[in-house]
Amino acid sequence: MEILKDKGSHKILAIMYGIDREDSLGLIELAGRTAYQSREKINKDSSRKFVEMLRKKGHESVLEHSAMTVEFNNVSRGFTHELVRHRLVSYTQESTRYVDESEFRVVIPPTKNPDEKIELELADKHTLKISFREWMQLNEQMYRALRKTGWVPQDARQVLPIGIKSQIVMTANFREWRHVFKMRCFPAAHWEIRRVMVNLLKEIKKLIPVIFDDFVISKDGQSAAIEK
Repeated sequence: MEILKDKGSHKILAIMYGIDREDSLGLIELAGRTAYQSREKINKDSSRKFVEMLRKKGHESVLEHSAMTVEFNNVSRGFTHELVRHRLVSYTQESTRYVDESEFRVVIPPTKNPDEKIELELADKHTLKISFREWMQLNEQMYRALRKTGWVPQDARQVLPIGIKSQIVMTANFREWRHVFKMRCFPAAHWEIRRVMVNLLKEIKKLIPVIFDDFVISKDGQSAAIEK
């Protein structure tokens, strides 16, 4: 078994580009200028200014014409349960129905000690001191025992903890990504998804600043919000 602390990561798999443009803003500009019937104004330097104008005016529906695909690794099932609440998104996730999870990898809060003993009161009034690591090891042993007795993964998974490691691929348009960052980079967001999303935001701000540069990363680098 492996305890994962601050191991959640992202990998940008693809960013959608326009057919005749080398940058990810070209398709947004091409589609957006349909409204103004002004495609003759398109040139090699026009897309950034045009998209910035759309964003500042709040015309974010046009940003839906381009998209990004991201893979998230070493995150918990709790992370993915929150992520899939975003609806205008395509997901493909590691399946606990078909994947054998006998080798546990479990996410724990970064501020917690996996070996700290916690006292449990049992049904017979006796007490038991056990750590997070030991509890997860018991879960792992139970899962393995069920698999050995013939339980298939989709049945044995009933004993899996919400902290079990998962992998998920997500594709969303840029407008939806902005919504995801608003929700998941906010200081009050859950620590795990906030950390991973802030790291993704830092990277995408460098790659496509005009769409995301109104997000301001906090001084400690732990959260972000749109600049008012």
